Amino acid sequence: MKQVLIQKGNALVDEIAAPQVEPGTILVRVEHSCVSIGTEMSGVRQSGTPLWRQAIEDPEKLRKAWEMGRTKGISTVRNLLEKKATASSAPGYSVAGKVIEIGDGVDEFHVGDAVACAGAGIASHAEIVRIPVNLAVSSPAELDSRSASTVALGAIAMQGVRRANPTLGETFVVVGLGLIGQLSAQMLKANGCRVIGIDLDRERLDIAQQHGLDLAIHPDDVVDVDQVVRMTNGVGADGVLVAAATPSSAVLSGAFNMCRRRGRVVAVGDIGMEINRADIYVKELDFFISTSYGPGRYDQTYEEHGMDYPVGYVRWTERRNMGEYLRLLAEGSVTVSDLISRVYPVDQAPEAYSSLSGQGPQPLAVLLSYPDTGDRALVRKVPTPKARGRAKGRVNLALVGTGSFTNAVYLPALKQLDGEIAVRAVVGRTGFTAREAAHRCGADYSTTDLAEALEDPQVDAVAIVTRHDLHAGMVLQALQAGKHVLVEKPLAMSAEELEPIVSFYEDAGADAPILLTGFNRRFSRFCTTIHDICRVRSCGMLIDYRMNAGYIPLDHWVHGPEGGGRNIGEACHIYDLFTYLTNARVKEVSATAIRPSTDHYSSTDNFVATLRFDDGSVGTLTYTAMGAREFPKEHLDLFFDGQVVTLDDYRTLNVVGSRHPGITNRSEDKGHKEEFQAFARAIRSGGRWPNPLWQQIQATEIALEVEAQIAGGRTT
Repeated sequence: MKQVLIQKGNALVDEIAAPQVEPGTILVRVEHSCVSIGTEMSGVRQSGTPLWRQAIEDPEKLRKAWEMGRTKGISTVRNLLEKKATASSAPGYSVAGKVIEIGDGVDEFHVGDAVACAGAGIASHAEIVRIPVNLAVSSPAELDSRSASTVALGAIAMQGVRRANPTLGETFVVVGLGLIGQLSAQMLKANGCRVIGIDLDRERLDIAQQHGLDLAIHPDDVVDVDQVVRMTNGVGADGVLVAAATPSSAVLSGAFNMCRRRGRVVAVGDIGMEINRADIYVKELDFFISTSYGPGRYDQTYEEHGMDYPVGYVRWTERRNMGEYLRLLAEGSVTVSDLISRVYPVDQAPEAYSSLSGQGPQPLAVLLSYPDTGDRALVRKVPTPKARGRAKGRVNLALVGTGSFTNAVYLPALKQLDGEIAVRAVVGRTGFTAREAAHRCGADYSTTDLAEALEDPQVDAVAIVTRHDLHAGMVLQALQAGKHVLVEKPLAMSAEELEPIVSFYEDAGADAPILLTGFNRRFSRFCTTIHDICRVRSCGMLIDYRMNAGYIPLDHWVHGPEGGGRNIGEACHIYDLFTYLTNARVKEVSATAIRPSTDHYSSTDNFVATLRFDDGSVGTLTYTAMGAREFPKEHLDLFFDGQVVTLDDYRTLNVVGSRHPGITNRSEDKGHKEEFQAFARAIRSGGRWPNPLWQQIQATEIALEVEAQIAGGRTT
């Protein structure tokens, strides 16, 4: 399918793999999409700005890059900058079209329904989009898709008006008469208000007056604040909606000065926010921020998981705003059709964006149109134009998952191992992210269908780097397809997920595919050195590990059903490390958690887990989200046979009680590259697994037992 991308300040149209429908979503074949002239063109300009200039303009980014270089290493920063310099973005957030597929659990839409959809990164400028149900609304039969495609901008305008709480007979000022300002003015008129408009473009003032604006003010003609006071009999406006876009705070100051005592100002546009206390104090003004389409915006449980807010408690959500905007359009109370300046076929998107990047007056609304492809089959596998090709002796890998961890860790590691591993396929949840990763690593193709990679005879192995709840199912699929598997931790999130994997290997023969769970710390040269130091000893060891993990907000996916919590999702690393260092079976697991009186932390954020092994060793993990981020994250103390081994943040290893010189690294080394090397070597040689299956299973079972104790049982 065709999709519009932005790269280095320019728009381009590329072929992208079509998305697959998921539970709680619908697939929509787009007929029209609306280009947001303000938001999108700002992004275009930003993408064309060199990174050094962005750093100068935003010193905070420079500080973060410096800190990352200090802790993670210069190569990490270099990889990040390289990605940012070459990355594309997928613009668009307002579309209209027809439903072509329905996901499980969706009963309010049917194939063929006309819908309008919103959401940045979701309702993109693409032929096919996958939309969660709370970001889609049915479009009235009498409304064409051109007008319906402005649904997101209409909902933004409506939310701004709702925040202003206008009442019949009040006077409102709208500052900035772009598309959102024009629609805001019309909605205020529909509320029975008298409306004054201010803009630097006289044509926009004329258009607004044609749609009912009571008074138009151009700042070159009069002092706008004085004129508003005059036109309100010296009282001032009841309220001001600021729909302009400017880094200056002067427009906000002007809005305050236009208001009567106890008036209100609503910021809808992206404006400077430096507030002069004198502007608002004497008149006791109210200042409101209007957040995009309305309640539900930026709430994952609402937007992605379909959890609606009860209408009795939240009358107007973002979805209800979208639906009400379409109703107003259908009945003629608000008009947008004659505000649309031009419609470009999607193939001409570069020309559309080029026309918007020039100087002078800008159009109010520009749309993209998409061809009617009928029942043509969706293409979910797209070749990469600059594929690196295959070289003899390398392991051909399918990379599944294209999130931040893949981009930050996997792709740089694979780039260093180009002589040993070749990425043949990239499988992504969206065609765009799969395309980006495939271009970075030179894969042969990108796809949104895992089956494409599993059925590819040239794929030797699969690396699974998705969210945690998908791991076990994908591992089993890949193993049954005869592919070797490297899966990021955790291997499974429950005993029910783990059991089929164990059964697979109980039934498989000697030629069963290799399984390697991404417990990468054991492959770090720090940990392999510790393993060698304590291999020969007279008795068990005492191992004390501290993980100052840092706080993660409770609405983050890690805490939800997709992540399984921090014990299962992260602490499992340490259970594997204890197993690796002892090479022993665990005999007893005991875990105790802190549950503070505040709901700031989850029940699995702060705990101590103690493990007893059958070689006599005892390992203790202290895991906490309560510590300071400035304090080192990970520290190990190991005691045995008159020796003490300490490891600090995978940068420094010291051994006291022996002649070992220790190790010092300028940056962290947690073994990701070495993990990939061991995986590829085992595949090529057919030799011993990098991590025995029993140890992977044991680390997973320990995590599940700890979870049972800290989430449902023992607490302090």
